[in-house]
Amino acid sequence: MDQREAAGRAGPDGVVQLRVHGVSAIGPEDLLDRPDVQQVAGDHRGGFYRVRPGNHEGGETDGVTLEAYRWNNLPAGNALRTLAMVILLPFMLINLAIWMRPAGAGSDPVIKALCRLLALTLTGMYVLSMVGIALDVIAWKCMSSPECLAGRSWLSWLGGRPAGLRLAVLALAPVAAISLVWGLSARPALPFHVFRAADQPLAAHRLTAVGRWDNEPLVGRMRSIHVAAAFATLDLSLLGARAAQGLSIGTVALTTVAGLLLVTCAVLLCTPPLTAPTEGRLDRLVSALRAVTLGLTVLVWIHVLTSSASWPERNGLPGYNLTVVGLFIGQAVLLAALGAVLFWHRDRQSDAAPSLGFGALAASVAAISLALTFSAELAYRVSDVLNRGAPTAEALITSPPRACIWVILGFTLAVLVTLVVAGIDSLASRPGRIRAASAILARDFPDAPADATPRLRQVRKAIAHARFTERLVPLAVLYACLAGIGMTMVALGLLPTPPGELIQRYVGLPASFVDFGIGVGSYLIAAIIVGLVIGGIFAYRTPGFRRYVGVLWDLGTFWPRAAHPFAPPCYAERAVPELTCRITHLVDSGNTVVLTGHSHGSVLLAATVLQLPPRVAERVALLTHGSPLRRLYARLFPAYVNDEVIHEIADRVDWRWVNLWRDTDPIGGRVFPPQRPDGAPAAPDQQATVDRRLRDPNGVTAPAGDIFPPPIKGHSPCEADRAFDETVRDLAGRLR
Repeated sequence: MDQREAAGRAGPDGVVQLRVHGVSAIGPEDLLDRPDVQQVAGDHRGGFYRVRPGNHEGGETDGVTLEAYRWNNLPAGNALRTLAMVILLPFMLINLAIWMRPAGAGSDPVIKALCRLLALTLTGMYVLSMVGIALDVIAWKCMSSPECLAGRSWLSWLGGRPAGLRLAVLALAPVAAISLVWGLSARPALPFHVFRAADQPLAAHRLTAVGRWDNEPLVGRMRSIHVAAAFATLDLSLLGARAAQGLSIGTVALTTVAGLLLVTCAVLLCTPPLTAPTEGRLDRLVSALRAVTLGLTVLVWIHVLTSSASWPERNGLPGYNLTVVGLFIGQAVLLAALGAVLFWHRDRQSDAAPSLGFGALAASVAAISLALTFSAELAYRVSDVLNRGAPTAEALITSPPRACIWVILGFTLAVLVTLVVAGIDSLASRPGRIRAASAILARDFPDAPADATPRLRQVRKAIAHARFTERLVPLAVLYACLAGIGMTMVALGLLPTPPGELIQRYVGLPASFVDFGIGVGSYLIAAIIVGLVIGGIFAYRTPGFRRYVGVLWDLGTFWPRAAHPFAPPCYAERAVPELTCRITHLVDSGNTVVLTGHSHGSVLLAATVLQLPPRVAERVALLTHGSPLRRLYARLFPAYVNDEVIHEIADRVDWRWVNLWRDTDPIGGRVFPPQRPDGAPAAPDQQATVDRRLRDPNGVTAPAGDIFPPPIKGHSPCEADRAFDETVRDLAGRLR
């Protein structure tokens, strides 16, 4: 019998334990804790594994057949994709914003439209950053200076040429940048019907949205709209410079068409048919819009190239600073509107999450701030390279746009203030966290010997650190507010006075100190960018490192692309239906299934359980450990993970659900509310049986035959714990 044909068979009692890992990039051998495994379903990116037949260690434990689902290659990639991660990170954050809206359904259409318009401005910002480097710094400033061209043969061949030729040639750089993100977002994928989950009625605003959509029509339409908007932005930048030569009928006509196309893109993103599964007229419209914009770009390029009159050589590309500031004003208006809508529909309950329902606003501000910062740093670095050897500021050959310098200064101030507040908050909350940790230790180790004091101190410190997670959400909101205020500095780029002189005149700080701060901020941004690249590479190559840096990426790419088409693709659109298909196959083959998920794997299983047909769910049990469902997801995504959804998950499996958690875990925790301070249960008896706390560590003294005490496991998987095996046996018995 073929290996894959035999994969539906289980142990003597017909019970399969299906393990789903978290963000740690472990191999199937580690996940199954067996040295010799084989793949029984799936492919090289995501697959199901079992112990190879004939292995002397066997693949069964207490009559339960072990199987593992490895999905970590779905969001991962190679070193080239790591570099793309840095480019796509702002797009991923704005895509998260549309999923972080409040639980109320009344504001959904407005919030979605605002998030998609903000995403469109990010595309415009991406294009303008390339325009600033290629056209403003290089084509306009450097190529007009013999000192800048000296010794640079790769640029000097264009020196002295007409400005129209220089702009036309260097405009190919923004075209290449647009083509890059266009190609990254249009990678071929398997058709949706391959992973389509079983058809069944779905409730609104549930985690079932992940993996149930054929999201490609929406992404395809948004991709065409954003590509059209990107080329229209480039066209307007070229025509704005061309207008400095003098207005002509051709320039006015082309500018009018480009402006109308850009407005059409914005209107289309707000239309309800955008999300329809099949909408032939809209598909034809957006395809025609993209084709017309590409044709217009060719006409604009020819129009600029063939202009023969002399161009006024000014300090900077004509109209560029004004365009950047205008884009920022548009973003500020959209952010203010989003904040007003979120404030009106915020959660007014006394126990609401600390983010107060402003997660979408915080993610949007973070995305825009990050995009602004990356763009400003890139322009600053290119200008610095071209200015190498300039002895004084007055001798600079080129300079980045003034708006970029203000962005770097605003980012530096926002980061410094956030770090200071985080340090103060850490010190202020430390006594309370230490007292809570001491109470836990007193309960877990009441008779600890005196020589265990150093170990008790280490455990208390680990618990206190883990309890700081709840304070990270308010700090993120604080940074978003500070970054939003810092973004207002972009408008100061219209002033002719440099930042140092302006601050010295009105604040009193020496201009040299301000310039030093801008330089430090620039290096800080460069360090962040390099750190993201190196961290991404190590995350793909080093399993332990991925546990720390892969959380954000796996969190962001879990949600489908609903705001920005250039965001990284969603792996849950494959993983959840694939798990649903596999579990259904196992049940139809006569088995019962115990699903075990660690960390982010528990979120995948939660979405999967909500999609199982009733006949399958009644033969399934659920074991989660290190689960962030309530601690993180319910705070960040209240419209999709809340008490009602968690209750529905438990109902689907008839409350055959156990959640293991540790006090030392900074990510995982309970899935139901804890007991009230008076000791009365906050939940019915069914809920009280789901969460089971594991004492961590098992002891604070070295056991017999060892010189080291048991380790502090924190967020590590629980498969090696005795309680895990006991829970699996208990759930398997309840299924039988």
